[in-house]
Amino acid sequence: MPTLLSFIDLMGIAVFAISGSLVASRKEMDLIGFGLMASLTGIGGGTFRDIVLGRPVFWLETPYHVGICLAVAVLVYFTAHILHRRFIYILWADGIGISAYCVVGADVALRSGANELVAVILGVMTATFGGLARDVVCHETPLILRKEVYATCTLLGSSVYVGLKFLDVPTPWPAFAAFVVGFGVRAGGIVYGWTLPTYHARAGEDYE
Repeated sequence: MPTLLSFIDLMGIAVFAISGSLVASRKEMDLIGFGLMASLTGIGGGTFRDIVLGRPVFWLETPYHVGICLAVAVLVYFTAHILHRRFIYILWADGIGISAYCVVGADVALRSGANELVAVILGVMTATFGGLARDVVCHETPLILRKEVYATCTLLGSSVYVGLKFLDVPTPWPAFAAFVVGFGVRAGGIVYGWTLPTYHARAGEDYE
């Protein structure tokens, strides 16, 4: 994996672990719970991606990924009380995480032989599955179901990456551009409440 993608991968795992640990702090879990939530969020999406692709699960071959999650969990356990309004930090950490992981997920899919459409889909799944699992386990409303753009930014980020790779744009520009686009859209959702048009139910017609 190229250097920039390796950095994005590790950053995504770390910030996802932060968001998982912060959710654990909101739920007043013990240190074991912090470790579980950090690991579930940090490596959950990549695990799901690798299972779908039928490739070795990445953290079984490079266990330092789990080490990052556990180290973050311990750090947040002893420092979370310093933060006020922790939910906003969860949103920003999660936003960085999904923007990073949509790029990594799409790249791994392409290198595993998946076509462009599948790579985009797996980029979205890699980015969103860990956070979704975290929120379901913690009985939180999943961020992916909130009104402001969430999955949309991962779809855009992975699409930009796959599209630029298809056009043979040299490394590291596809990864850099995809992360910027994904995070920029998610930041707009957090700060300005950007949303997509929603469905509005209409009264059905009566048939005799």
